[in-house]
Amino acid sequence: MIKVAVLELKHISKHFGAIEAVKDVSFSLEPGEVIGLMGDNGAGKSTLVKMMAGNFKPNSGTILIDGKEIVMNRPVEAREHGIEIVHQDLALCDNLTAAANVYLGRELRLGFGPLRILDYPTMYRRAAEIFAELKSETRPRDLVKKMSGGQRQAVAIARTRLSNAKIVLMDEPTAAISVRQVAEVLNLIRRLRDQGITVVLISHRMPDLFAVADRVIVMRRGTKVADKEISKSSPEEVTGLITGAIETV
Repeated sequence: MIKVAVLELKHISKHFGAIEAVKDVSFSLEPGEVIGLMGDNGAGKSTLVKMMAGNFKPNSGTILIDGKEIVMNRPVEAREHGIEIVHQDLALCDNLTAAANVYLGRELRLGFGPLRILDYPTMYRRAAEIFAELKSETRPRDLVKKMSGGQRQAVAIARTRLSNAKIVLMDEPTAAISVRQVAEVLNLIRRLRDQGITVVLISHRMPDLFAVADRVIVMRRGTKVADKEISKSSPEEVTGLITGAIETV
């Protein structure tokens, strides 16, 4: 039986005028993998992820989902293909509850026509089920403004579960939070992986990446310089690849 990658990039490039942000990048993602995406500022990580999330359209190259070529012009189209992104700023509303944030823009309603009202009981119940699946202590009725960094990440990740995402792109999820909260977020990533979801983890924190990732992809100056199993690499090697002390592996 032939194993089909959940997502495959073939010779993807993106330029902005004369600036080549991403140059001829190819790699594939398997179901239930955690992939670390690393590189210095300006390496092309963010541009690459934005193409995977439907924010940017590649100037050349092909994107395949489950072996089928797709073209995405908007983030909503990426979501339709099972790709969700958790931004670094999380895009949460502090004055709303956890459940309201999970369903933000996708609220459930009861009734017909102009008499429709928000179905709070169902939203609270489903949000509670998702938090339980993630083994998070976050409660649906808690206000986001009173939450820790780890709980906020749980809310943002819970939002991706509404659409049954196959791929979750996470941008610096452990930046600027405490050691205890980092452990909580890493556990959330492991639970996504255990549910068969592929996670792409963009991070500058080497210990986090080596704690949860199966593979590491290193970008430098818009090109991919490494795609390697974590078990066959080291923090020193990855650092050398990022800085250019090691050219490629």
